[in-house]
Amino acid sequence: MGRHLIVISVDAMVWEDLAYAEELPALGRILKEGAVVKHVRTIYPSLTHPVHATVLTGCAAGKTGIVNNTFFEAGAEPRPWFNSLRDIRVKTILHAAHEKGLTTCACRWPLTARGEDVIDYLVPEVMGLDMEGHEDDPASVYRMLGTQECLMDLIREALSRYGWKNEHPAYDAFETFCACGIIRRYQPDLMLIHSGYVDGERHRTGLFTEHVRAAVKQSDAWIGEILDAVRDAGIEKDTDIVVMSDHGQLAITRVICPNVFLRDKGLIRTDEQGKLLDWDAYVAGAGLSGQVYLSRPEDPQLKARVFQILNDMAEEGIYGFSEVLTEEEMKKRYGLYGDFSFCIETDGFTSFSEDLDRPAVRPLDTSDYRFGHATHGHMPEKGPQPPFLGMGPSFRKGAVLTEGSILDHAPTFAKILGLQLPDADGVPMLQILG
Repeated sequence: MGRHLIVISVDAMVWEDLAYAEELPALGRILKEGAVVKHVRTIYPSLTHPVHATVLTGCAAGKTGIVNNTFFEAGAEPRPWFNSLRDIRVKTILHAAHEKGLTTCACRWPLTARGEDVIDYLVPEVMGLDMEGHEDDPASVYRMLGTQECLMDLIREALSRYGWKNEHPAYDAFETFCACGIIRRYQPDLMLIHSGYVDGERHRTGLFTEHVRAAVKQSDAWIGEILDAVRDAGIEKDTDIVVMSDHGQLAITRVICPNVFLRDKGLIRTDEQGKLLDWDAYVAGAGLSGQVYLSRPEDPQLKARVFQILNDMAEEGIYGFSEVLTEEEMKKRYGLYGDFSFCIETDGFTSFSEDLDRPAVRPLDTSDYRFGHATHGHMPEKGPQPPFLGMGPSFRKGAVLTEGSILDHAPTFAKILGLQLPDADGVPMLQILG
């Protein structure tokens, strides 16, 4: 029997969440029997879809092309998310596995929609815009996004049990049900699963709350269901289990609209109703950072003017950001580059909205993940850090690393499965492999 690898991403789980994990059946077992990296440095911006593209490739956001959760279009709201496997500009672990003849599965893993050409069993992440107009036939959306016919009975059953809305914890229970069914039926060689309940509770209630703790406990129960499915499928001795996370979060106290101030300075122009007419500079929100686009990035005078304005604002200290990064600094420090010319970084307690209208300073809004009690998108060295846990025949029992890099996840997976990722910037974590 061949080797199997199951990667479970518990979105926004941090090492501090595992302080009581020994009392949890699944995470406690993995901590006891496996290897651990306590603090993993993620990428910039620390947003879910860019980070999960990195976990598929071993590359930072500039190289993958997934620089934000959503595509940029000034004034558009809502905007479509980066969510198709075709959006990633470099080779992924899924492509490498497919080329070698391994069977693959992605269950709600970001950036895998429409990836059915290399993913044998696909349960895509379904975004709100995907479902619009299809509420009466949600199963059709899964077909449209690449789910194979052999899985449609699981999809229909999950829809009947948990509904079609992207709401936690039902959304996570949906994916766990599908994942367990796929394991029992097909035993894929590589399986990727993503759960967002912990992330959602952090946004909604804050960094460390009883609600977050309850979400970690429930996530442990879902991991336990997956372990049970592995046992039932008869592949337990040949299966490596990874539980990882993509980023931490920071507590915030306010939301600021930097485009209001750019509008005041004549860099954004609107009509009398406040509708966007045209712009010279525009801040695209990335949670706790902002990506500053220029309408004429090749214009040195415009670039110099905007850079001076942004630095003056950062120095004044009241506009929500403490640092302005140039293209060169972004690329050198974080491997981040794209069509934007600058990044602004939070002062530590402010998230950024793209709105053009006052009030420019706003209270928190738990209906939007970007503006709840805690959020992310910040520089990766800040705040609580995500962990990496590995258990199975490939991992060295009891091995502990204090620090690691999320760039090393994909190369480690490739090493386990005997694959090559020529574009990866990271390296295998040999210290925790057996």
